Amino acid sequence: MLYNISQIATIIGARRIGNATTSVRWIITDSRSLCFPDESIFFALNTLAISYIDGLYERGVRQFVLCEADADKVEMKRDANYLVTPCALTALQRLAERHRERFACPVIGITGSNGKTIVKEWLYRMLMADHNITRSPRSYNSQIGVPLSVWGMDEETTLGIFEAGISMPDEMSRLQAIIQPTIGVFTNLGPAHQENFEGPQQKAVEKMMLFKDTDTLIVNTDDLLVRRSLALSEFRGRVVTWSRVNREAEVFVEENKEGGLPTCTIKGSSFVMPFADEASVSNAATCAAVCLQLGLSPDTIAQRMALLEPVAMRMEVKQGRNNVTIINDYANNDYESLDIALDFMQRMPEAEGRRHLLVLGDMQQTGLTQQQLRDKVDNLLRGRNVTPYYIGRGWCTVYPDTAWQTVEAFLADDKSHLKDCVVLLKGPSDARFAQITKALERNVHETILNVDLQAVTANFNHYRRMLRPGVQTICMVKADAYGAGAVMVSKQLQVAGADYLAVAVADEGVELRKAGITKPIIVMNPEMHALGTLFAYNLQPEVYSFRLLDALVHEARGEGVTNFPIHIKLDTGMHRLGFDPVRDIDELVRSLKEQKSLLPISVFSHFVGADETSFDAFTERQADLFSRGADTLQKAFHHHILRHVCNSAATEHFPDYQMDMVRLGLGLYGIAPRNNRTIHPVSQLTTTILQIHELEAGETIGYGRHTTLARRSRIAAIPIGYADGLNRRLGNRAGYCLVNGRKAEYVGNICMDVAMIDVTDIACKEGDRAIIFGSDRLPVTVLSDTIGTIPYEILTSVSNRVQRIYFRE
Repeated sequence: MLYNISQIATIIGARRIGNATTSVRWIITDSRSLCFPDESIFFALNTLAISYIDGLYERGVRQFVLCEADADKVEMKRDANYLVTPCALTALQRLAERHRERFACPVIGITGSNGKTIVKEWLYRMLMADHNITRSPRSYNSQIGVPLSVWGMDEETTLGIFEAGISMPDEMSRLQAIIQPTIGVFTNLGPAHQENFEGPQQKAVEKMMLFKDTDTLIVNTDDLLVRRSLALSEFRGRVVTWSRVNREAEVFVEENKEGGLPTCTIKGSSFVMPFADEASVSNAATCAAVCLQLGLSPDTIAQRMALLEPVAMRMEVKQGRNNVTIINDYANNDYESLDIALDFMQRMPEAEGRRHLLVLGDMQQTGLTQQQLRDKVDNLLRGRNVTPYYIGRGWCTVYPDTAWQTVEAFLADDKSHLKDCVVLLKGPSDARFAQITKALERNVHETILNVDLQAVTANFNHYRRMLRPGVQTICMVKADAYGAGAVMVSKQLQVAGADYLAVAVADEGVELRKAGITKPIIVMNPEMHALGTLFAYNLQPEVYSFRLLDALVHEARGEGVTNFPIHIKLDTGMHRLGFDPVRDIDELVRSLKEQKSLLPISVFSHFVGADETSFDAFTERQADLFSRGADTLQKAFHHHILRHVCNSAATEHFPDYQMDMVRLGLGLYGIAPRNNRTIHPVSQLTTTILQIHELEAGETIGYGRHTTLARRSRIAAIPIGYADGLNRRLGNRAGYCLVNGRKAEYVGNICMDVAMIDVTDIACKEGDRAIIFGSDRLPVTVLSDTIGTIPYEILTSVSNRVQRIYFRE
């Protein structure tokens, strides 16, 4: 829904500086989430956010809301609007509140200590056939997340489902004014965030404020604290209950005494629930009560509940050294989730017959003293045959002789007994605790790929200086950043100012998200089995076919996603992937306009021969064909759709085709694709001499005896082979490495893990380093030219077992 800037200024009571006329459709509070600058308004919620205003202005944003205290810190531009208000957060909340008042449809407000997100998602799946639903994205339940969620309501919304979470007194009244629920859901009350309240009763009463003006409230009548809170609250509407003990409740759940699935009874009609664990049964019963209130019959509720999926275990299972299986569970670091994680560990097939170890960090926001927490954890571990290790200052107070103050202290102790076991890691989601995983996973290999991160920035700036004003950058980090290591390279590019990152498949994007990368990520080859992953991790897919488009729309509707960014690929001559810009474009426009789940934010194509002057005429024909297709697509949409066709070579050779964005690939890694010259070298592959043999003339080297020595020679063995990415075609004196600055030819066939080199005339000893590629005298292009391939293949062939070491000059 569109608002003009005057409306917004009036709603939030702001002092307006600037008189540009424009409309606003999108709210952003994080500069990294910008997609549509022309219709976006940025709320600078704190002083730090002020520093992003200039960058957003350069990217096309012209509407800003900022606090009065920060107004003198901003250089205000003439063609922009600045709405100055006492508090930008209050202004955001007030705008969302007025937006909510435009809708008369039912709105479900959900609060409680646990289960909010699961109940919300299950309600969506059970009600999506009957309603056009707007719901909180992921777990947007905070003072910022709630207004952003409610802002998503539009003319087609027939039902809203929003979470509300609090950690301090006096927070819920603000969320209540924004959500204004007509139906309330109180899932349960647990100890989370207890430290900020006088007691559980105060917290419960505070949560109940969400339902002050609600018509109907769904609660578990078995929860004594919830019942007391209800009696003390201002709620005067109708209460719909579910229970495990009261058969008079609207929804009654009866446990199966023989250990099977429980039975749910609604209005005399009974069915078997699809879950047995307590948390899932509780969440499902809550959903049943809501659906009953919205008019679904017991039979329909039973049918739709049967399609629900169990609560997802947000844990990672990895294989470590010494036959260790690692379970990472950093998503929830509390007492309740520990019980679930321990149960998960013991049920794993890999855990059978092996020792079970728990590495437990300090738990926050439990509402318990450390001694009480110790007693609870001891009870959980009792009878489970789990050996615990405790890390953190809190645990040291109750286990002074057996706990470690820090992760570093834990890792410094001898851990040789950590083998042939399953290790559950539960701790704070930070880099320090993650060091434990790295220590258990670490593979020691004397072959090392040294990556100069400063060179990555230098190469990025080399191309950025070629760009016309306003042109954005997409940095290719697929194939593990061309072998350099996608996580570290992406972090470097994020700091350097890249606008987008691009990967090949969803799993590569997931790795970056888990590593803390927040820049928009494009997935160039989205796979059908991983479409849900795109939405879960906010990965923007390339769309190149109607089959993929239809599948994405179907998946997005199932996820309740609207206006999810996608990038349309047109085939203008590569004939690899893409829509035909002539034959397919009209049908493509119709397909995109018939749905609202996906929103095209860019359209692009790929030049076939921008790195060769002989193909310039063909490149120009491609650009013309692309422009015609892109024009047709643009005419169908009100927002500006970004265009990009230039790779590294075309960025330099065809500046007129830079359009809105360029895609930087090989050039970022130090090789100019038009002439293979080195810009700033990024990667250097080195290894170590393991052993040196003195051999007589006539001896043969390696498998197949393909190299025969013509003289008495010194032959060195180095720990690198084709399993590490050293191509076998370099063997038998076809290629060389550098030892102490001199050429050492490969002799014999290159083996899987070892290669042999001739060091007869080189002063060297065992332990000396050998450079495989990456120095001024041995750039990667020497290897690619030797075996008749391209630098890409050499770089991306370096295997993951080769250790990466990152540095900055």
